[in-house]
Amino acid sequence: MKEVIVKDSDLRRAAGEGMDAFLKVFHDGIMDAIGGEVTAETMRELNTEQITLLAYHILRDEVMDGGFVQLIHNGYGGFIFLNPFAKVLRIWGMRDLSRLIYDAHTLYNAHKADIERECTDEEFMAMFEAHPEFDDMDDNFVENEERYTAEVARYVDEHIEQFATISNE
Repeated sequence: MKEVIVKDSDLRRAAGEGMDAFLKVFHDGIMDAIGGEVTAETMRELNTEQITLLAYHILRDEVMDGGFVQLIHNGYGGFIFLNPFAKVLRIWGMRDLSRLIYDAHTLYNAHKADIERECTDEEFMAMFEAHPEFDDMDDNFVENEERYTAEVARYVDEHIEQFATISNE
């Protein structure tokens, strides 16, 4: 396992800025430890909690920007839906988000071939209208993102040792 180190001073600063900044300290520490790339090889160097935090970061960024269609089209469907991400979220106590991921997984299986295909920007934009079944899931995530992020931050805070070693500089 790669050792992930975060500075106590960075955590203190981030804690004052909010949960997004707090989680970003851990995300950035994990990314630094694996050389900045999430690959099958680098994932083997991380524990389940660290991988789940990276997956949540990707999920949040992609869905907040362009929904589940964008997440899938940008190649993250397998990472989110074909790994035990939803199961771990349930273990972390995040039942609502876990259920949303399981529901989106069903749609991913049904539509991944169309959504993952290479296409022009115009064809990509048309995918949103071609797959309205994701709209309610997108809305659910956007409406609950602050709560989901707070729940992830609370879990990380209560299990810091699973995510990183804290350095006093």
